[in-house]
Amino acid sequence: MNEIIFLKPVFKSMIWGGDRLKTEFSYDIPDEHTGECWAISAHKNGDCIVKNGTYEGKNLSWLWKHHRELFGDVEGEVFPLLVKIIDAKADLSIQVHPDDAYAMEHEQGALGKTECWYILDCPEDGNLVIGHNADSREELRKMIEDRRWQELIRIKPIKKGDFLQINPGTVHAIKEGTLLLETQQSSDITYRLYDYDRLDNGKPRPLHIEQSIDVIRCPHEDVTVRGKLTNYQNCVLEELIQCKYYTVSKLSLHGEQTFMQEFKFLNVSIIEGKGSIDQIEIKKGDHFILPYGYGTYCLKGNMEIIVSHI
Repeated sequence: MNEIIFLKPVFKSMIWGGDRLKTEFSYDIPDEHTGECWAISAHKNGDCIVKNGTYEGKNLSWLWKHHRELFGDVEGEVFPLLVKIIDAKADLSIQVHPDDAYAMEHEQGALGKTECWYILDCPEDGNLVIGHNADSREELRKMIEDRRWQELIRIKPIKKGDFLQINPGTVHAIKEGTLLLETQQSSDITYRLYDYDRLDNGKPRPLHIEQSIDVIRCPHEDVTVRGKLTNYQNCVLEELIQCKYYTVSKLSLHGEQTFMQEFKFLNVSIIEGKGSIDQIEIKKGDHFILPYGYGTYCLKGNMEIIVSHI
């Protein structure tokens, strides 16, 4: 198939969300507390609709079920990846995600959640919560029971352009003022460890203390991310991460460059600039999939692009 699959994002209102998905990406968001744009997703909680071509109006999950040849006949019940843009106007809860084995047993056979973040923007003194300081599960439980949150969590400074891998079992939280693109397994399982005692519609949001203690890795181990650079005539391709579930890369384009789509499928997100792909205009905020067998394609313009594949 030589059609590009352009997708309509799904938006999520969140207690911590803002309006930057509108002001920076020109999306038609549902309200001024929109925290997430599910840009490439076939998850039941946010199933993107194809907005062009042969399959216009069909959900990505339908395409996965009925036209697996577009994805190289990859096995699996669900489309494996989910790409989001997250706008944190306020701090997200301190949380953790399970791995496949725990989710399979305790979450009705769902996938676990390995994820990674590309920082699109953040304050000058921006930071995130990544990791904890407990040496054992017993110490972890004690620190949680005593609500020694500042002693427990690790704070990591960040800047625009940083990239971080968040493996299952990692305590983490996106902090106020951060805008990022997340690539993850297609999972919507989050265990909240602490939510700052804030209220949502007059009630505290549910916590998941026992599940969190079950899945948090002790002691915490940082993940080292090493980028591999490939220089082309008019662009630079930087591999950000290659793991069991995905490979994510950043493409910086200045001019015209031809590539071969050699993967089962390729997720593409334009994070800055504008240009074209095979003479079809594309701009910041566009997301699409190049299907299996698409062949060569020509990118033209000045753009920063995040691509991912299994």
